[in-house]
Amino acid sequence: MVFDKDGTLFDFNATWGAWARGMLAAETANAPDMLEPLAKALGYSLDAGLFEPQSIVIAGTIKDVALAALPYLPDSETGSIIARFNAATMDVPQVEAAPLVPFLERLKNAGLKLGVATNDAEEPARAHLDVAGATPFFDFIAGFDSGFGGKPAAGQLHAFCEATGLSPDVCVMVGDSTHDLHAGRSAGMTTVAVLTGVAEHAELAPHADVVLRSIADLPAWLGV
Repeated sequence: MVFDKDGTLFDFNATWGAWARGMLAAETANAPDMLEPLAKALGYSLDAGLFEPQSIVIAGTIKDVALAALPYLPDSETGSIIARFNAATMDVPQVEAAPLVPFLERLKNAGLKLGVATNDAEEPARAHLDVAGATPFFDFIAGFDSGFGGKPAAGQLHAFCEATGLSPDVCVMVGDSTHDLHAGRSAGMTTVAVLTGVAEHAELAPHADVVLRSIADLPAWLGV
């Protein structure tokens, strides 16, 4: 079973919504007139303090986000923006979509192999999982920069299968975005959508074998 990270293992807007405003304000401190257009480019509502469903941040890689931000950050380059964004996200407290340690213990005790496939960079992804005490439960962790590409391509999921010796047809991809679900279907996996991201049921349902409220509903769906 492979999980996306943000919006799946961790509630997306509960984790990133309020925090993002301060980060964007800091990025535009020397050009405050760029704050509003930068937020708009990244699909973030300054008024609501939330990411909007079409935000590139929801499913894009950190490189995608940096490229979208680049026109609004004077005297920056893509590499430096990626480095700053990665550093800024390392220590952000993550709001778990369900208590992760008992959830993951239950799945491991049922004999499942577990992985994470995220469009974040691997280093901050591992940092977030470490803080939650979740890292030891995973047999495979990949970011967009781990050498397998990012979603919606299926490279990370093929790598999970290679690492675990499992066939895709016995695996499940769990995610909160169409990028996650497209990757799962491209890999030949069963796809499970959860609603702890920003996308709504109607957007996800056509691409998923099942839509659940959160990962908390997975054990009952699996029968474990």
